[in-house]
Amino acid sequence: MSDTTRGGAARGGAVGNEPVPGSAREGAARRATAGAAPDDVARLLRTVAVVVPTVGRPSLSRLLAALADGPGPLPARIVLVDDRPPHDPTPLPLTVPEPLAGLVEVLPGRALGPATARNTGWRAVSQEWIAFLDDDVVPGPTWAADLAADLASVDERTAGVQARIVVPLPTDRRPTDWERTTAGLATARWITADMAYRRAALASVGGFDERFPRAFREDADLALRVLASGWTLATGTRRTTHPVRPADDWVSVRGQAGNADDVLMTRLHGRDWWARAEAPRGRLPLHLAVTAAGLAAAACAVAGRTRAAAGCAALWAAGTAEFGLARILPGPRTRSELRRMALTSAVIPPVATAHWLAGRFRHRRAATLNRF
Repeated sequence: MSDTTRGGAARGGAVGNEPVPGSAREGAARRATAGAAPDDVARLLRTVAVVVPTVGRPSLSRLLAALADGPGPLPARIVLVDDRPPHDPTPLPLTVPEPLAGLVEVLPGRALGPATARNTGWRAVSQEWIAFLDDDVVPGPTWAADLAADLASVDERTAGVQARIVVPLPTDRRPTDWERTTAGLATARWITADMAYRRAALASVGGFDERFPRAFREDADLALRVLASGWTLATGTRRTTHPVRPADDWVSVRGQAGNADDVLMTRLHGRDWWARAEAPRGRLPLHLAVTAAGLAAAACAVAGRTRAAAGCAALWAAGTAEFGLARILPGPRTRSELRRMALTSAVIPPVATAHWLAGRFRHRRAATLNRF
């Protein structure tokens, strides 16, 4: 945990069209504040509140330190939504740097996930822009000034401006499966690891849909609803680092819960949402086929149909082996990675299938989020 003896915050309490690098639009964005007086940058940042949903990761203090270390003015408010279980009486473990004293406020969440926590945060402030950050990112050294440049470069129909996410990967070996999964955040569209939204746009679509309980698809859902309402979205020039978090052997298995959220996305946005959100389709159809082969093999064996059972078992084994190799070959191929891939490649297809089926049942009557 982070240092709790200095700057700890009690729950609910206050603590003091897309540019490419070198393009004309990126240059205009940088010029918007490069020659601006500090008062102009400060004026822009006074329209910004930062909202961070958190479960008390040690990385939260690192995020605050990065914000404090940047030169020049800071955003008007920094709201941390403590999304740990409400019955947890311990203070949120964090260290608030001196430059942020008086700006940081902690609001209690309801342990219902980042979508609900972000809604709690943005609805509690009155600033024109809400800059959402995850609690495991590290804003760049000039993040605040770059954010001001991003906001100065867009027009009044722009609802949000995304940062450029950088995921550091090892340079002395191939990345592991988990590292490659995290690296996908660098090319993901409209992710709220660092995404600034206009408050009016959030209000116009009712904010985040709280039926998304995980940090998965809730940002794509919001972006699609915002775009469908006639707003535009842009990518800015500010950069934020998303380090690869430590993870145990089963992180990829737990991640299969997102298959239920994909069902909700299809219910809400139609079957073409993948293309509109520029989201990779994943391997669910193959997982369903491998799981069906395994179940068929077991059923045939129970029924005494040995030849059919052997054939289905061969299909299951081939599908499982193909999946495992697809994960092993791009990786470091160390003993620990081989063991992890062998174990989880057999478990992931049935777990993914179970979450998909649960999602189809849970969201069978899903309707679009009411606006208010």
